[in-house]
Amino acid sequence: MLPFKVILLAFLCAVLLSLAASLAQATRSEEGLSPRGGWASARRDSAGLAPDPRRYVNEAIVQVYAAPTYGWKGVVAVHPWIIFKRAGETRYTRYEVISWGRGDKVRRNANLADGYWYGARPRVLVTQRGDAAAALIPQIEAAIRRYPWPTTYRAWPGPNSNTFLAHIGREVPALKLDLPANALGKDYRSLWHPLGLPPSGRGVQLSLLGVLGLTVGAEEGVEVNVLGLNLGVDFTPLRLRLPFIGGIGRDNVQQDNP
Repeated sequence: MLPFKVILLAFLCAVLLSLAASLAQATRSEEGLSPRGGWASARRDSAGLAPDPRRYVNEAIVQVYAAPTYGWKGVVAVHPWIIFKRAGETRYTRYEVISWGRGDKVRRNANLADGYWYGARPRVLVTQRGDAAAALIPQIEAAIRRYPWPTTYRAWPGPNSNTFLAHIGREVPALKLDLPANALGKDYRSLWHPLGLPPSGRGVQLSLLGVLGLTVGAEEGVEVNVLGLNLGVDFTPLRLRLPFIGGIGRDNVQQDNP
């Protein structure tokens, strides 16, 4: 009984410290939790992170981004999206899941390829270029067509925008997707399919509707999920995976969010 209490206490301490760090980072950012003018005037221009598609017209490119969600939700979760272009194309195609609006939640080119997400600067999670990217694009498009919940959105526990990217990662292991620990909803799975691949597409995941589970993955390392809060250890490279802030090191999508 004592070891269980120690583990539970350690988990709660990690959660509370991560929450405190996330709140501190959010309030120190230029926009903070309530950008001046609200969401309608929040920054959505290019962050300058995507390679110039005209300059690299002859190169296929795939990238995955994530940025803290708007307002108070940015303290606890991120919003991800994927962009790609084939060789010969001078514009990117962007896919993501967005909650507002009726009908299909999967949106195509609803925002700039590398735009700020309502004031939040995105971070690049994946970059694939050249022949590797060219081979990925048809697989990514096929995965998007097979997304199981195109008209459903639930902020917690899912399916949501992170569930969408996790689905692509499972369908396309060569993408080597590593969603941060605060990608709330990435572990959502159908009640009838609790066991399967992790979001990286390589490893194993046991998850009960994204509320309780365990992930062992090539990109994720070992991660425990309790009520959607993820805590674990990544080994490539060695780092902690933490709720609210994503992790310690480059896994933390909030740490350079000017």
